[in-house]
Amino acid sequence: MIPHLYTEEEANALLPTLIPILEELRRLVRDAAHFQRQLAMITPAARSNGQAPEALALEVALMGVQERFGDLVSQLEDFGVELKDVETGLIDFRSIRDGREVYLCWRLGEDRIRYWHELSAGFRGRQPL
Repeated sequence: MIPHLYTEEEANALLPTLIPILEELRRLVRDAAHFQRQLAMITPAARSNGQAPEALALEVALMGVQERFGDLVSQLEDFGVELKDVETGLIDFRSIRDGREVYLCWRLGEDRIRYWHELSAGFRGRQPL
């Protein structure tokens, strides 16, 4: 599959659609961690002492979170957006700059796309547009 190459304007126009997805992904990571902590507190012995329904409910909730997370990541992929870091909401859009393929780089909290970097550079290689 050939990746979509975004202009700066196209990528900025897509941000209002992507922000809620990224915010929900971040919330889902926190929810999953919470359910995992709760499950870890229920020992195998406790599960056999009547707390199994609680453990089952937590496992079902965790599976739901994981499924929704996968759905949202798939949505990003459908847009041709690459998720780099869930916690910061860091995403990259493939683009062309000076005749070569690069990433336009954005993360939650930034008002618009202001940076780009080489495909091999990563976040530390960000440069102003």
